[in-house]
Amino acid sequence: MQWPHLSEVEKLVPLPEGCHGTRLRRSEIPLLIKSIQEWYPDVAVGGASCYLTTDFYENEATLEGEEDKSLFVVMIWKGDQLIGFISWDWEEAPQALYARFGVVNPKHRASGMGTFSMRFGEALGRLIGAGFIYSMCTLKMVNMQKAFEHAGYKLLGFAPGYDKEVVAPGVVKRVFEAYYAKILVPHDELLVPDMKNLTPQTLALFTQLFPEFASAQSQDRS
Repeated sequence: MQWPHLSEVEKLVPLPEGCHGTRLRRSEIPLLIKSIQEWYPDVAVGGASCYLTTDFYENEATLEGEEDKSLFVVMIWKGDQLIGFISWDWEEAPQALYARFGVVNPKHRASGMGTFSMRFGEALGRLIGAGFIYSMCTLKMVNMQKAFEHAGYKLLGFAPGYDKEVVAPGVVKRVFEAYYAKILVPHDELLVPDMKNLTPQTLALFTQLFPEFASAQSQDRS
């Protein structure tokens, strides 16, 4: 696959004032690792711990001027200072985009970077033909949940024990994570399940999450 030029995405979703974005360069991998360690030390355990290893970027990430790979990393700068990064994984078979991991310098977390990253990812997904974008969200920081909700993502449920986090000095536990997603194709391209094929529990949750689809099918039958 081929990722679009950042300028194409920025036309749809401009970066916050005073900021600019670049693709990750091979020479910047040590800076990114060091920044993640400083900004979010709890990442040393769990699914995102791979972001602390050079091999991960060299093997999986798209690096500026090199071959495009499934992982796309955008570095966010203010002047010459790195203030955050965002990354997405492209899933070729289902043509879906996974908003995998990103961190913002704590000094800049009130600058709207969270909401920006959600909107930027959505625009990126539409440009590459994704029909669906999703992410897992820690329940440790309410700002991330607010960012997803403000950007129009739907909370689909929770993944109990999906990942691990440091919950106290020297204490690691499996935690709950929220599962957020957004449909990127017109609704008429979706095959809505037949409600009669759903168990009572599945039907109750489906109706709560997608009342527009459930009610439309009920009207078609009346």
